[in-house]
Amino acid sequence: MPNFEQDGVDIAYMDQGDGDPILLIHGFASNKTINWEYPGWVDLLVKDGRRVIALDNRGHGESSKFYDPDAYGAPIMAEDARRLLDHLGLETVDVMGYSMGARISAFLTLNHPDRVKRVIFGGLGYGMVSGVGDPEPIASALEAERLQDVSDRTGRAFRAFAEQTKSDRLSLAACMRSSRQKISEEDISRISRPALVAVGTNDDIAGSPEQLADLMQDARVLDIPGRDHMVAVGDKVFKKGVLEFLNGEME
Repeated sequence: MPNFEQDGVDIAYMDQGDGDPILLIHGFASNKTINWEYPGWVDLLVKDGRRVIALDNRGHGESSKFYDPDAYGAPIMAEDARRLLDHLGLETVDVMGYSMGARISAFLTLNHPDRVKRVIFGGLGYGMVSGVGDPEPIASALEAERLQDVSDRTGRAFRAFAEQTKSDRLSLAACMRSSRQKISEEDISRISRPALVAVGTNDDIAGSPEQLADLMQDARVLDIPGRDHMVAVGDKVFKKGVLEFLNGEME
């Protein structure tokens, strides 16, 4: 996979297909392959006539790893995404992020609205504003010697996922402990680009998609029936809804 380096940060990415570009930003403890290739998103979007760009966020996949929480945070990671667009010479793209990637996508849209045509927030509703809980149990779970030593349910789930993706657990722990810059309701209300908020109906992490969408100027909600936070990303309802949104077919 190609990569580019700037200011000591090496970012790995994929770039496939031709047509209108869409940038995909993965979630915490995932990577471009696990989040977007394996569930079929890349093939789906390429077949729909799009150029698909997906990056490994810093601390994840094949990109640079850091062990200081100050090296992370959604605004910093949004600038990695913006630099990738600069590197590829892309002025304006559609953007889709899942979970942490949705939060990164929000900062990219807020700080560089001229670079974003439409935005899809997957796996994150009003939790974008209110927060999604205490990061410490997840960070501690990632640092534990063995999965069997982790008792916190959410921490255990993320630890197991990090092992499944063969991630650098200590860099993920630093990322989890990074400063969480608040996104206020006022900030969200400044998002004027067409937006889709897609959340599983069994997702107990994301927060209300309706409550988030109501804050934006041009947003709609897609419920992903019977799916929780970990499995909604590959759901056929999610895929169908995203294609309809991108093709202007969603009511």
